[in-house]
Amino acid sequence: MTAPDPLDARAEVAAAVESIGRLARHVPDFPQPGVLFTDLTPVFADGPALRSIMRALAAPAVGRVDLVAGIDARGFLLGAGVALELGTGVLAVRKKGKLPPPVHGEEYALEYGSAALEVPAEAIPLEGRRVLVVDDVLATGGTLRASVDLLERCGAIVEAVAVVAEVPGLGGRERLDGVGLHCLTTV
Repeated sequence: MTAPDPLDARAEVAAAVESIGRLARHVPDFPQPGVLFTDLTPVFADGPALRSIMRALAAPAVGRVDLVAGIDARGFLLGAGVALELGTGVLAVRKKGKLPPPVHGEEYALEYGSAALEVPAEAIPLEGRRVLVVDDVLATGGTLRASVDLLERCGAIVEAVAVVAEVPGLGGRERLDGVGLHCLTTV
C-alpha cells in the first residue's frame, strides 16, 4: 500500500472529526455523578462516519506497521477496520481469561483494583513486528500503557497508538510518554 497524500489524510481526519461532533451522544452523570460520558456507538453505527474514522486512524501508519493490535472490546471493531485499510492482520489484545494457554499477560492498576490483558504466547509471532495499537478512547491511559508494555515485552515494536478520542486532564497522554500518539479529537 502506498502512502496517502498528506492532504487526503487531513481530509480523512476532518471528516472523522465532523462525524464525531455530529453523531456522538453526550450523557451527563454517567457512569457516576459529575462525569460527562461521550458515547461513540452512534458514530460507529453510521457507515460513512465509521469509514472516515478507519481511514483517519490508519493514515499515519501506512507503510509503517505489519500488524494492528485492537484492545478488548471496542478496539476490536476499530482494529479490524484499520488493519483492512492498511492491508495488515489484526491482533486482539484480550481481557484475562479469554484466551487458552499459553498466553503472555500484563497486569495493570485500575481506580479500584486491577485488571490484566493477554495475547497468545505461541500462535502469533510478535518478535520484531511493527505494531499500531488501536482503541476508542484515551482516558487515564492504563489500558493502553499495559497493552504497549505487553506487546513490547513480547518483542513487538510499537510504532504508535491511535485513538478516536482523548479525555484531556486524566493523565493518559502522560502515561504514554515516549509512544507516538495519534488522536482524532478530544471529548
